[in-house]
Amino acid sequence: MDLGLRGKVALVTGAARDVGREIALALGREGATVAVNFRSSAPDAAKVVSEIEALGGRAAAYAADVADLDAVRGMVAKIVGEFGRLDILVNNAGLVFRQRFAETEPADWHRQIDVGLYGVIHCCHAAASHLEARQGRIVSLCGDSARVGEAGLAVTAASRGGVIALTKSLARELGRSGVTANVIALGLVETSHSDRDWLEANRVKIIRQYPLRRLGQPADVAPSVAFLVSDRARWITGQVLSINGGFSMVG
Repeated sequence: MDLGLRGKVALVTGAARDVGREIALALGREGATVAVNFRSSAPDAAKVVSEIEALGGRAAAYAADVADLDAVRGMVAKIVGEFGRLDILVNNAGLVFRQRFAETEPADWHRQIDVGLYGVIHCCHAAASHLEARQGRIVSLCGDSARVGEAGLAVTAASRGGVIALTKSLARELGRSGVTANVIALGLVETSHSDRDWLEANRVKIIRQYPLRRLGQPADVAPSVAFLVSDRARWITGQVLSINGGFSMVG
């Protein structure tokens, strides 16, 4: 299916690996020019750029910590300067510490919120004027703990809940310019960042909570992101779409 992304410019944060990588590749396959954001994984980001170029697309890598507003502003300015526009923002970068709340410290809270919530605020703020000019698209990814809670992820869930509230508010505020803003809420997706020891020790118990009896893979997520940022989804905004194997059936 041609989603009509040819000629569009997309910024995908945390795009060097895992879910972000799959999203960047999916948008590249659809013809979008992809700005591949990374914080410290320069070789991985360069590989994603090379893969998109091998598909006949255009891409470039941009180093920036989304928790740093000045860095984000500089990154967006570079993207617009090099490609002349910005049509799509995919907020994928995140940070998860699985830890009992009583055992956490303020430094744990701040870093998760700085990346998971402020990072999204920074990117949306830096991109907003460019997106308004293009009837742009915002898709932010979070975990379903934002809606149903999860033991060991209290601070992460709190930051993600803020992303949902921010997105719904932006959908109302930016909708008059034709901008859509949506959230994709994920179940447990296996990535290179997964705590392998914890996951293997609990895999059987965890999978029982999923009606489809498996955990997610990065490739399960990218097609829905590509749809939501396309013109085919132009009348979908302010929504939370669960991609979670049935883990939480929240309407």
